[in-house]
Amino acid sequence: MLHGVDVSSHNPSFESEGLDFVIVKATEGRTYTNPARARQAEQARRDGCVVGFYHFLLGRRGLSLARIKAQARHFVENCGAADGDFLALDWETDPKGRLATSAQKDKFLREVKKLRPGHRLILYVNRDLWTRKGTGGHKADGLWIADYREAGDPLIKDKWLFHQYTSKPLDRNVADFKSKGALKKWASSA
Repeated sequence: MLHGVDVSSHNPSFESEGLDFVIVKATEGRTYTNPARARQAEQARRDGCVVGFYHFLLGRRGLSLARIKAQARHFVENCGAADGDFLALDWETDPKGRLATSAQKDKFLREVKKLRPGHRLILYVNRDLWTRKGTGGHKADGLWIADYREAGDPLIKDKWLFHQYTSKPLDRNVADFKSKGALKKWASSA
């Protein structure tokens, strides 16, 4: 198992030395961009980490295809991903209690893959949501499961690539790759 963290603007400082990967929140909705994303990614790269970027999908009833495409464009245009970085969609209930539907999530994933075919793309989702609503849906190139329990045991039947197992003191994750080289190869082979 490889070890890493995911960070956002809520984590102005974090330690990446000794980690294998860092996943940085890049964008949310159609307008928000994490002001710390470039610095956070630069720090992770300097410490030899594989870097990923994620977008928080804002959902609402009747979310139009045009608005989903606008969120996808906002993400790929502002994330700062370089060759060999991977991308992720954060699919969960937003602070107002709204959740994009599984179909809306699928449309977003397909749009990002269309816009950035050279990047691997994964789906972040908590175990409960995945087992209740998401298993029939699209997961792009793999799953990143949030389930706060023993690292590497997210209690799902589906194949997963990343497991967020705690949020204390920050979001900690493991990845199901044999080596950092294997993760780099996977991320570079979209």
